[in-house]
Amino acid sequence: MHAQASAKIELQSYLSHQSPASVFEGPMTPVSFFPSGAEIYAQGEKAGALYQVEFGAVRIYRLLADGRRQISAFHLAGETFGFEADATHHFFAEAINATGVRVHRTPSGMDMSRQLLPLALKGLTRAQEHLLVLGRQNAIERVAAFLVEMAERQRGLRQVELPMSRNDIGDYLGLTIETVSRVFTRLKEKGVIRLLSLRSIEILKRETLLAMGE
Repeated sequence: MHAQASAKIELQSYLSHQSPASVFEGPMTPVSFFPSGAEIYAQGEKAGALYQVEFGAVRIYRLLADGRRQISAFHLAGETFGFEADATHHFFAEAINATGVRVHRTPSGMDMSRQLLPLALKGLTRAQEHLLVLGRQNAIERVAAFLVEMAERQRGLRQVELPMSRNDIGDYLGLTIETVSRVFTRLKEKGVIRLLSLRSIEILKRETLLAMGE
C-alpha cells in the first residue's frame, strides 16, 4: 500500500511539472471560439490534433445504445484533451459554455511520443480515479469525491467554480439529476459546503468532504 501511494505521489509530481506549453513547440496557434453546446469533434472523426482549453470548459462523452449519455471527463482552462491511442476519436467533445480552444496539429512524420507521454499518463490517472468514484455505492461519496477533484484542479481554493450543470454531473457520476441535487442540498444542510450559485460553491469543511469521498 505504501509503495503504491509513493508511486502515485511520484507520478503526480512528474505530471505537475509537465505543462501543456512544454508539449507544443513553435508559434502559438490561434484560439478557436466555441459557443455553449457546440461540438468540437465527434465520435468516429479522424484524430490527429490535441486541444488546449484557453477559457471555458469542455465535456467528453459517449452516447450509449439506449440513447443515454455517459460523460467520461471534464476539461477546464489550461488542460489538454483529444489524445487518442489510434487515428479515430472514440468520444464526442463539446463546449459546456463559451469556450476558447487552441488546436495543435502534429506535423506529419514527427515523433511526438516523448512529449505526449505526460498527457497520456495524466489521462490514464484521471480515468482510473473516475472508475474508483463510479465504484462507490453511496451517492454522497461520489459527489464528495467529485467536488474534491474539482477543488484540487482549481488550486485547492475554497470557492470552486462548477461550469457544468447538475445534469452533466449526474451523467459523469452515474446518478440522476434529482439525486445530485439532493446530495448538494444535504451537504449544504450539514454545513460542509455553501451554495453560492448554481455553478459555484464554497467548501466550508474540507476535511469532512475529503473523508466523505474516500
